[in-house]
Amino acid sequence: MRIKRRKISLSLSALSILSITAACVVAVSVCIAIFSAVYSTALLNDAKLSSGQAVGQIALAVNNNLDSMRQKLEFIEETVADCSDSEDFCNKISVITRMQKDIYAVTVYGENGDIIAATNGDTSLKKQIYKDLSFDKSLFESAEGFTISSPHVQTVFEGGYPWVITFAAKSDTPVLGNGVYIAIDYEFSEIAKYIDNVGIGRHGYCFITDGDGNVIYHPQQQLLFSGIKRENTDFIKELSDGVHFDKNVIYALTTTQDGLWRVVGLSFTDELAVERKTQIIFSIAMSFLFCGIIALIVLRIYSKIVNAPVRSLIKAMKSFENQAENFRYTGGNESVAELSIISSTFEHMAKTIQSLVERVHREEKELRKTELKALQAQINPHFLYNTLDSIQWMCEQGKTKDAAEMVRALARLFRISISRGRELITIKEELQHAENYLIIQSYRYLSQFSYSIDASDELMDCLCNKITIQPLIENAIYHGIDRMVDEGEIKITINSAEDGSNDILITVSDNGVGMTKEQCSKILSKDRSDSGGIGVKNVNDRLKIYFGEKYGLSINSELDVGTTVTVRIPKIDKEAQNEF
Repeated sequence: MRIKRRKISLSLSALSILSITAACVVAVSVCIAIFSAVYSTALLNDAKLSSGQAVGQIALAVNNNLDSMRQKLEFIEETVADCSDSEDFCNKISVITRMQKDIYAVTVYGENGDIIAATNGDTSLKKQIYKDLSFDKSLFESAEGFTISSPHVQTVFEGGYPWVITFAAKSDTPVLGNGVYIAIDYEFSEIAKYIDNVGIGRHGYCFITDGDGNVIYHPQQQLLFSGIKRENTDFIKELSDGVHFDKNVIYALTTTQDGLWRVVGLSFTDELAVERKTQIIFSIAMSFLFCGIIALIVLRIYSKIVNAPVRSLIKAMKSFENQAENFRYTGGNESVAELSIISSTFEHMAKTIQSLVERVHREEKELRKTELKALQAQINPHFLYNTLDSIQWMCEQGKTKDAAEMVRALARLFRISISRGRELITIKEELQHAENYLIIQSYRYLSQFSYSIDASDELMDCLCNKITIQPLIENAIYHGIDRMVDEGEIKITINSAEDGSNDILITVSDNGVGMTKEQCSKILSKDRSDSGGIGVKNVNDRLKIYFGEKYGLSINSELDVGTTVTVRIPKIDKEAQNEF
């Protein structure tokens, strides 16, 4: 038996629009792919250029500083050579160090590193020097003309440990008696500050090494010394001056003029991905905007040919949208088959929607009635009757002051219960609601129980579901304390959770008759409490629906000892109320 296949047909307009759309999508995709490749290459080249320029600027600044230091060293050599004794040396050098803020100290060393004379203009030498980091005999002896040390702390003067580098020169003739080496300690802070302030990209940085790859200065020096961070200096020292790219890292290197130091700049291409992504998204948006313009042109052409009935149908739809109840429409007379089907379907849909709107109106009226009944059901009629009966009894007994206080508490209780329709109120308001309830119950039960409230002040403006604490107090009174012979006690505490979460714990404890574990489980599973209030289970369900399953109530109870109910809610600031 031969199965006849159903022929799939497309209208000319649908086929044309699909073809144009497909062509636009393919063209846009190809353009975006080409743009992404070209733009990524351009970004990488720009990053390399930027890295090279930043390192070049630092190298220029370092060279200028080194040249300035050499000139000052030569001047100091001439000045020291003209000094007759240590006192004359200190007087002349003190003037220089005060004028030249970058010169921290000038020292004349003997052959074995003994200090012949030293001054920094402000502070004196330490009485006991454990180690002079500015003197390195092997370095001084190997130098031709002058030598420069790695950055280190100055340890021979009182008043701190500044970060310095030492420029030293060997004197051809003894100075100040038997002085052999003249050393100047320059403060390295200016160079370090300049390097720290030069960034390459969002996370790139620069540092200085010597010719052997040893780090001279690094903006994250402490991390290097502690071993938390490491630099691949073995790889870097093999690189020539210039810009290199390896494993998503751009290396830019420049050697100082004297060849002693190398300035190294590191930047990371993963930063380029963020910029590239932003630009590509922008390009996609512009491309689709362009496609939209083309589509509008195509639709404009089609509108003159086949879209006149469509406009009429759209006008009818807008009229239906603005005035659905009194809308009347008759369709199906269009010459184009597709439009005729759409028009007939719209007519049927309009009638169906009108019927549904009428049904929704009826259901909304019923829903309002149901919501009103649910709101009214939150008020315990039995509690209200007993409270009013107690007020009447107080008035008859002449206890008008107690009756007035009870009426005020009852008014505040219902005012907070309404809360202008808000589900969330502040903990301060919730405590006021609970305290008003306790005041009313304390009058009704005379001296049968006492209560206390301990709440953290910093949590008073946080939000919680209204009528959360009162049902727990109600449950404690009716099921715990009401059955006792001795005086009962209710404690309410509110504190932040100590388990590291950003939650609030509200506990309501009583010293009543207590419950078994089975009773504790049952009380969270039954629909309403026996007292007819909104119920402990209702409170638990509301919390879980509002905040999630991790929140709600937990009950811990022991027979003849008492019951503790703990409420866990998230910590929500008052300003965040609109989000819920």
